[in-house]
Amino acid sequence: MYQAFYRAYRPQTFGDMSGQQHVRRTLQNALLQGKTTHAYLFSGPRGTGKTSAAKIFAKALNCAEAPAAEPCNECASCRGIMDGSDTDVIEFDAASNSRVEEIRDIIEKVRFAPSNSRFKVYIIDEVHMLSNSAFNALLKTLEEPPAHVVFILATTEPHKLPPTIISRCQRFDFKPLSRADLTSRMEQVLEDVGTGYDIQAIRVIARAAAGGMRDALSMLDQAVSFGGDGVALEDAVMVTGSIGEELFQDIARSLAEKDAAGALSILERLVSEGKDVVRLTEDLITFFRDLLVMKAAPGMPDLYELISDPEGVSALVEQFPESRLYAFIDILSETRQDMRFSNHARIYLEAALLRMIQADGQIPSAAGQSDSGSGAGVEELQLKVGRLEQTVLELRQMLKDGVAVRDGAPSSGARQAAPARRAAPKSKNGFNIQEGRIKDILSRATKEDIQAIKSNWAAVLGDMQKSQAALLNDAEPVAASNDAFVLKFKYAIHCGMAAGNPDFMGSFSQLLTGRTGTAYEMVFVPEEDWLRIRESFIREHGLGKTQEKGDRPDDRHPDEMAAEEALGLLGESGALEQDPIVEEAEKLFGKQAVHVHDD
Repeated sequence: MYQAFYRAYRPQTFGDMSGQQHVRRTLQNALLQGKTTHAYLFSGPRGTGKTSAAKIFAKALNCAEAPAAEPCNECASCRGIMDGSDTDVIEFDAASNSRVEEIRDIIEKVRFAPSNSRFKVYIIDEVHMLSNSAFNALLKTLEEPPAHVVFILATTEPHKLPPTIISRCQRFDFKPLSRADLTSRMEQVLEDVGTGYDIQAIRVIARAAAGGMRDALSMLDQAVSFGGDGVALEDAVMVTGSIGEELFQDIARSLAEKDAAGALSILERLVSEGKDVVRLTEDLITFFRDLLVMKAAPGMPDLYELISDPEGVSALVEQFPESRLYAFIDILSETRQDMRFSNHARIYLEAALLRMIQADGQIPSAAGQSDSGSGAGVEELQLKVGRLEQTVLELRQMLKDGVAVRDGAPSSGARQAAPARRAAPKSKNGFNIQEGRIKDILSRATKEDIQAIKSNWAAVLGDMQKSQAALLNDAEPVAASNDAFVLKFKYAIHCGMAAGNPDFMGSFSQLLTGRTGTAYEMVFVPEEDWLRIRESFIREHGLGKTQEKGDRPDDRHPDEMAAEEALGLLGESGALEQDPIVEEAEKLFGKQAVHVHDD
């Protein structure tokens, strides 16, 4: 009966294994030195030699010539393990026997000594498929088995194993096989069966196998059956579903000539032939990677993965600068990621080809617009950005110093000539207090402005998000002019959080403007700093004394009159703060539920 290549050419010694040098050397040294342990864990991708290595290790343990680095494959024990008749080497498929009952059957038989061999070896394949109960049942036996028992666990998904199982095993990680290892093994197989082959066909199969020897030999078996007399490049391309190198070159030429119709027609033909669009995208990335390597390191053909004839592609390479090849790879990589979440992979690849046609060393947007511009335009833009940054810094400094900014910021030269001012004071939590700005608002404060804000205060809080309105639970407006108002916070930390939240500032300002019809500037201040600034304002304007009866209001300076009006507002605010009835109502019903109306 005919046997598939991957079964007929399964390695029978460590020397026959492809790759995995670290695994072979460690196991062979342990065999020679008599330092084998009771449990091993072989993990890695499919087709990398885990089960084969387990069988070879079992033969070496029970070989008549042990201790030896290799099994002899001649003694009764080695032949029994090779043909599956040795009852002391038990292969257990956990994928189809995952219940705890099967594991208990193993545990019951573990204590019996081997009948013909030195060791009883249990090879449990796909061990990650066992149930939690089965793992728990195996745990104690795996940790302290009888001296004549060796467990070899094989899995492709070690992350699904309990840490308690992994910690009781010597772990060996099998790596994907290199293309050189795959190619070498397939050449040996074809020479052994006497079949001719094209080396490019073998490389195509090795690339499609993605590091798995079993996949490579299976596809090679198909290619041999398909070709009949030998394995040609066309046979390998057809069997693996890959694309010929000529088509990649045709797509690249269309991109170089900015021929959108040509590139899309090639894609249409490939899709109609049943080619996988995702696989095509990955192969395009590899092809342009080869072009980039050829351009950067022309003397290293061994690094090429898709290109087999560098001389035939040399003229094509000259048409692409390195920056454009980088852009191609970035666009295709981004497209590959987007395809994961869509059922219309073809549309994504078509859009990617159009973007690649328009790419001139930079990645255009999805709409096909390039971000490239003239050098003069870039310099002009940088100049404007620098000016804006300087203006923003000046405005911030002026606000910290308490200077009102109405008609625009001064020039940088005027700013440098201005006298140095004292740094703005800070509250306990580091919040900058705009004392000068607050006093400026107080000097222009009116009763109408503060009433306009207070009358709409509850409505504004109701319109805000609850998370933002929570910052204003212990805040209230205490003074207002025609373009700004002072908002007092009971706690400095809430004041700092509100001032440092741009979303809150924008939402609050927009809602207040919509309610009052005036775009007020907000100045935040903690309560303790507000009391200090208010007292300082009263002292500076000499408003603590009662006005004499003989004084006529018309004889006073306008600033003094405005300040006295502000003092009246401050007095009202203070009275409200000290009113015991209001305080008691706030304690009973909460500050948000209490509204004081001035009749």
